[in-house]
This record gives sequence, structure tokens and C-alpha cells, in this order.
Amino acid sequence: MSDPAVQPSTRPGAAGTVAPDGTKTRERDLRFVDRIHLMRTLGLGLGFFCVASVFRLHGEPRFIWAALAVHGLIWPHAAWVIARHSFAPARAEFRHLAVDSALGGVWVALMHFNLLPSVLLVTMLSVDKIAVGGMRFTLRTTLCLVAACVMTSAAVGWGVEIETPMSVVAACIPFLVAYPLAISTVMYGLSRKLAQQNRWLTQISTTDELTGLANRRQGFAAAEQALARHRRNGGAAVLVVLDIDRFKQVNDRYGHPAGDQILRRVATTLRQCSRVTDTAARYAGDEFVLVLPDTTLQGAAEMMKRLREHLAAEVFERAPGLRCTVSLGAAEAHREMADVEDWIQQADAALYNAKASGRDRLVSAPIVVVTQRDSDPTQE
Repeated sequence: MSDPAVQPSTRPGAAGTVAPDGTKTRERDLRFVDRIHLMRTLGLGLGFFCVASVFRLHGEPRFIWAALAVHGLIWPHAAWVIARHSFAPARAEFRHLAVDSALGGVWVALMHFNLLPSVLLVTMLSVDKIAVGGMRFTLRTTLCLVAACVMTSAAVGWGVEIETPMSVVAACIPFLVAYPLAISTVMYGLSRKLAQQNRWLTQISTTDELTGLANRRQGFAAAEQALARHRRNGGAAVLVVLDIDRFKQVNDRYGHPAGDQILRRVATTLRQCSRVTDTAARYAGDEFVLVLPDTTLQGAAEMMKRLREHLAAEVFERAPGLRCTVSLGAAEAHREMADVEDWIQQADAALYNAKASGRDRLVSAPIVVVTQRDSDPTQE
């Protein structure tokens, strides 16, 4: 009758509330405590009526009723306050979950193992323990439940009443229906949050933060795919390395905010001039890589011409009067390439020639012609 919440920062028996990377996790632990509070309040509140319906048949003494009322109606809030003020909130809640299981064993014994409420109580206690701490934690808390049940039965007598009257069945229905629905709702919300976090992690691991383009790793991956496709199918593919002309001078004159604006504007222009199948990535500093599958050097030259024209027409608020030009080196994929590094090296060499020739231009690496003899070494 507690919370099937997402795993907190500390597992049972873990020390402290500090993550392996050294960052504080108290806020996350407190959110965990709050989720448990809501679900424990619901679960114990509904469970109170299940157990009370059996106690009413037995005519239990007042102190038993008082203990049941404290556990079902007061304990959820007391546990919440204790955990929130604890040095290690998550560890405190794991202790409280063990207390819930132990008290559940007491109520099962005092109900004389009445079938429906006893099975329902044990099942719900097991479900939330699995969701919170996994099977190992569930087994430990189940031992607490069994031990408490045995000791209570030994103290009050081993009465067993399997038959469940209709009045008890009716009292169990709200717990049977509402609590699993609440668990499902919580787990659905947590799974959606986890999916959003995974998408965010994927995005930041593949995207350059400043420009929004693919990062270096993703650019290399796209180049590897294009080269592998070329080797497999023989289609054309071009890799272009782009360098912003005199970018260091722009930073020195206008400042780094102006340089960042230029980088973002170049990235935007690359996206506008690229096709859906192309991949533009920030390579390093003011260098970019553009992977163009199914493209020849002629097609790449036409695309880069449009790119340069767009950039030359750009107006930069942080760098008035600046005319942005770029130097580009292009290399077409061929079977003689050893790997992507070789491809990038050839495009880099062409870029160096473009800069040495006066900048603001595209230079292509020499086309490698593979002869029939080279392509089929079995022929003589």
C-alpha cells in the first residue's frame, strides 16, 4: 500500500544521497518521497476499509482499531514528514516501505487469513515493492511481512477463516480497482518522462549545442554510412569541408558574440541549401562538414555556389559591414579510399588549396579513376 515510483538515487543499503558523479540528488529523492506519500495515502486509506470490514465481523478491541486507524490514516503523512526531514530521504522511505510490509503481515494474521483481503493486501504490497526496489527488495520486505504474520499469529492464535463474506468483498472492491489504476497512471507518467529524457539525451549526444547541427561524431557517422553505401551500390557521394574565412579576425574585431552569430547563420544557411538526405555537421571551431549522398562533384559545386551567394548577402547585426565568405574543399567518394578519415583528409587537402588560392572558393580533390584491372584483380 505504498508507491510504485521510479527508482530513486539510492537503492536500499546504499550510502548517502550522492550520485556516482558527485552531484547532489536530494531534490530527486524528495520527489520520490512525494510520490510515495500520494500513493501510500491512497493505498493505506483504501486498505483500511478492507481490513476494517473483517475486524467488524470479529469485534476486535478498541486498541486494535486505533492501531489500524493510525496506520491507515495517520502513518502516510507521518512517514512523509520523517522522510523529507531525513538526511537521506530515499533510504528513509525504503525503511518505511519495510514497515508497511511488516504491518501488512500483522493485519493478515489479525484477519485470520481471510482469503480475499489477505491476498489483496499481500499482492498490492508486493507490486509496489517490485516497482520501487525490484525483486531483491521485494523478497526482503516479504520476509518482514511473513515474520510479522507468524509472530502475530503465535501471539493471538492461529485462527484461519478462508470464507470471505459479501460485505468484505464489497469493502475490497475500491482497493482492488482504484489502486491498480493509480499505479498504472503513475507508471505511465514516469515512462513518458523517461522517454522524453531519452530523446533529450539522444539529441544532446548527436547535436552541436551552438549551431543545432549534427556534432562531429554524428557527421562522421553519416560519412561512414555514405561511404559504405558507395562501396556497396557504387552510387556517387561527396564530402565537403567548409571553413569560415578569417574567422579569428572577426572574433578579435567584433567579439565572440558576433562570432557565435556568424556560426549560427552559417549553420542555418547550410540547412537551407541542403537536401533532406544531406548531413551538415559542425566539424571543429569554425569548420563544418557536409555529407552529400547521391551527388557528384558538379552537383556539389552548384549547391556550394548557392551557399556562398546566400552567405555573402547575409547582414550581421553584431558585425556591421561584414561580408561572410567561406572556403570549401570537396572530395568525391571512390573505392580507393581506406576509410572516412581518408575521405576527410582528401577534402581537407582541397580546402587547404582553396585557402592558399585566395579563399572564398570551392576546390575539389582530383577524381580518382579506377581502371577495370584495378577494380578486378583476378583479371590478367
